[in-house]
Amino acid sequence: MGQFTVLGLVLAVLCVITGEYICTGDSHLANCSKPDLEALFDFKSGLNDPENRLSSWQGSNCCQWNGIGCNNSTGAVIMIDLHNPYPINSESSSRYGFWNLSGDISPSLLKLKSLQYLDLSLNTFNDISIPEFLGSSKNLRYLNLSKAGFTGVIPASLGNLSSLQFLDVSSEFGSLSSDSLEWVAGLVSLKHLAMNNVNLSLVGSGLVGMLSRLSFLNELHLSECQIFGSISSLNPVNLTSLSVLDLSFNSFSSGFPDWVVNISSLTYVDLSYCGLAGRIPLGFGELPNLLYLNLAGNSNLSASCYQLLRRSWKKIEVLNLASNKIHGKLPASIGNMASLTNFDLFDNNVEGGIPSSIGKLCSLKSFDLSGNNLTGSLPQFLEGVQNCVSNMPLPNLMYLRLSNNHLVGTLPEWIGQLQNLIELSLNYNLLEGSIPASLGQLSNLADLGLGGNELNGTVPDSFGLLSGLSTFDVSSNHLTGFISEAHFSKLSKLKILHLSANSLVVNVSSDWIPPFQVRNLDMGSCYLGPSFPTWLRSQKEVKFLDFSNASISGSFPNWFWDISGNLSLLNVSFNQLQGQLPNPLNVAPFADVDFSSNLFEGPIPVPTVEIELLDLSNNQLSGPIPQNMSESMPNLIFLSLSSNQLTGGIPNTIGEMLSLQVIDLSRNKLDGSIPPSIGNCSYLKVLDLRNNNLSGVIPDTLGEIPSKISNLSSLQILDLAENNLTGTIPASLGDLKAIAKEQNIIQYLLYGKYRGLYYEESSIIVLKGQTLKFTKTLSLVTSIDLSGNKLNGDFPEALTKLSGLVVLNLSRNHITGDIPGNISDLQQLSSLDLSSNNLSGAIPSGLSSLSFLAYLNLSNNYFSGAIPYVGHLTTFDASSFSGNQGLCGAPLTIKCENNGFDRGGTVEGGSGEEIIDQWFYLSVGLGFAAGILVPLLIISTRKPWVDSYFGLVEKIIDISGLSNIATERHKNGNVRRN
Repeated sequence: MGQFTVLGLVLAVLCVITGEYICTGDSHLANCSKPDLEALFDFKSGLNDPENRLSSWQGSNCCQWNGIGCNNSTGAVIMIDLHNPYPINSESSSRYGFWNLSGDISPSLLKLKSLQYLDLSLNTFNDISIPEFLGSSKNLRYLNLSKAGFTGVIPASLGNLSSLQFLDVSSEFGSLSSDSLEWVAGLVSLKHLAMNNVNLSLVGSGLVGMLSRLSFLNELHLSECQIFGSISSLNPVNLTSLSVLDLSFNSFSSGFPDWVVNISSLTYVDLSYCGLAGRIPLGFGELPNLLYLNLAGNSNLSASCYQLLRRSWKKIEVLNLASNKIHGKLPASIGNMASLTNFDLFDNNVEGGIPSSIGKLCSLKSFDLSGNNLTGSLPQFLEGVQNCVSNMPLPNLMYLRLSNNHLVGTLPEWIGQLQNLIELSLNYNLLEGSIPASLGQLSNLADLGLGGNELNGTVPDSFGLLSGLSTFDVSSNHLTGFISEAHFSKLSKLKILHLSANSLVVNVSSDWIPPFQVRNLDMGSCYLGPSFPTWLRSQKEVKFLDFSNASISGSFPNWFWDISGNLSLLNVSFNQLQGQLPNPLNVAPFADVDFSSNLFEGPIPVPTVEIELLDLSNNQLSGPIPQNMSESMPNLIFLSLSSNQLTGGIPNTIGEMLSLQVIDLSRNKLDGSIPPSIGNCSYLKVLDLRNNNLSGVIPDTLGEIPSKISNLSSLQILDLAENNLTGTIPASLGDLKAIAKEQNIIQYLLYGKYRGLYYEESSIIVLKGQTLKFTKTLSLVTSIDLSGNKLNGDFPEALTKLSGLVVLNLSRNHITGDIPGNISDLQQLSSLDLSSNNLSGAIPSGLSSLSFLAYLNLSNNYFSGAIPYVGHLTTFDASSFSGNQGLCGAPLTIKCENNGFDRGGTVEGGSGEEIIDQWFYLSVGLGFAAGILVPLLIISTRKPWVDSYFGLVEKIIDISGLSNIATERHKNGNVRRN
């Protein structure tokens, strides 16, 4: 939109101001003067011209040179236009080479006394400033130095150009700046001002003064200028000619500038990503000439959708209100915006249904309401459309984006009538039923997104007719049946294929060669086996490969390692693949590699390049952890080698992998001590070494447990359970900053570059001879588990500083002393297990104030005195306190007497030898905590992660009949009573 306005102004400058030459083009009628000729030769001599663009600059008649314009009558040079028609990074630059001029700007230009037009834009005058002498070219009407590589401060002398009507000094990389805009006030004839990407952070109130003096200004472009402060109180005068206003990508952090809606001449307004707050003025809808309005990305900007959109909006063509706080319902009057072409309310709080009146928007090209709270069905959206001239609904609609809402119902067959549709995005709704075959009629369709719904049935063969299809996503539905070669017969442009999380069977011949070359191939949970798909061999461009849980067995074919070097994601987890992995491992730099839950044997492979994620857990790998991992993977973020048969010690060099956020070496046969160097991994969030044969102390960096563990300021999960650790618990554990702060919202530990991965591991629970397996998402909690070791010394009071701690398990050690009274400071504690130690003294009454506590086990210690059975402690039964002969009072049957205990009673409860994993009790407690955590989760995450959370809860509740098991545990104690 703005480009057309700029073009009109340029033509006006050329035709009206410079007169005969530009309008008649009869440059041969006059020769240029000798002073002008000499000035141009001097100017040329300072330029570098690698493509010989100035080859015509020879001879005596400069008026015939390329880029030069002269006055027909006098021969005076009035125009120099040397803008680069093929700038670097443009589509045409590869064909035409480097047409950019560079070098120095000669002061000889001042000898061109009649010069009115100078355009040097899109060249590369790197490392030189805008010449100050240009401010002495008094006759200049048009000056364009934009994106030409100039650096430094814009000279204030440009303010002397009182005849200037067009000025563009926009910078491409922010290399230009201006400390003040006072000089702009001297440009009294200015109609067009563009300073995009110029650093104006020091301007302050100068913006106000500049606007108030430019009474003829027609266009103002100040995008990405680092302008701070408020513009809401700005009240400029004499801006009755302003047509284009672009202040996007600044940091005003203020209320909305209501003065904008008082400028009736506005046609184009871009105030996107400005940090504006408050209410959007309803007056925008009454501006009689407004064609384009972009207020996207002001997250604190709000409005009632119904009130805002029911205004007249007479000429509006583009309306972008994405990523704000627009709320309420869409009014039916939206159908009256007859000129509307682009409508974007992405990422707001719009609710209700989509009115069928949008069917009257015959010019509509793009409609985006994704990321809202829309309800209703698609038939309500389009069934009532009024056909346009072409006798079909929404004939110009190319982009329909309604993902991440709550739309229900089925996909209607008539959706295939949207013949010009390029993108259909309905991901993450509640759509059900089958996929209509009529989608195969959308011959222009390039992007199809139906993932994350409740769709069932088969995938229609007609999809194979979509010859322009680039993205095909039907993942995370309930689709069944076969995917055959017919589904891909004409998909030669396919680049992204997502079929995962369905029950699809890929049935193609062994010699099938796909017509496409995909980049993203996501077929997790599809049946691809039993052998490795041979058609993959033809895919030379694939970057992201997910064949997880695909019923593939046997070993990798040798040819696979010829294409693996391109893979930034390689996920073949949860198959039955076997054999040894190649060593070294061939993948792309900084890849995510997941071989977990297979049958691989042999040593741990080391990749040929740096990678970021390596998961080899739950295999049959053996041997030591390679000493050279830190050399080959210095920037590794995620390392899981759990549930293998690894032996030897943990190499001290692991502390050189400073980017590590997850280390999981659990359930192996590792021995030796914990290397203190782990304390160097300051980004570490998860450290899981449980179920090994580790000995020695916890290092201070972790401890005897190393004390330098306090260096791990990001640590959320520390699990050293079931080892042979000795010594005391380091007081430095109390300095773990990520656990010391309260967890107000659930923080997912996200890893991987492809659709998000979160840290999971399985937990084996032995319960009275019954072995249960649970999946736990450690990212939902903060936890310290040191159980099942030989730790001694007093209960470390420093642990009570960890106010964000959710799970603490110190059971089955030799810890002595009292429980500190200020344990009540652990207000987020959900599970506390101190059983089978040598703790003594009274149970602190502060435990009764821990309102989130869902599991408590103090059994088999030496506590004495009356149980403070008040407050929240009344939710626990006797088994939580059993095996402490000195305790009395409820819920035990031993009554407290004035002078001691009633020793005639017995203690009810379970065995002191139970081995209980704290995650079992955390799962029981999730029901209690859900009322607090789930609303926060919904507010703070997008729908896919909400699905992940509820899937986790369902898994915990339902797997292996947990509700019955929990009932049985209640009978035997150790769980909270209802």
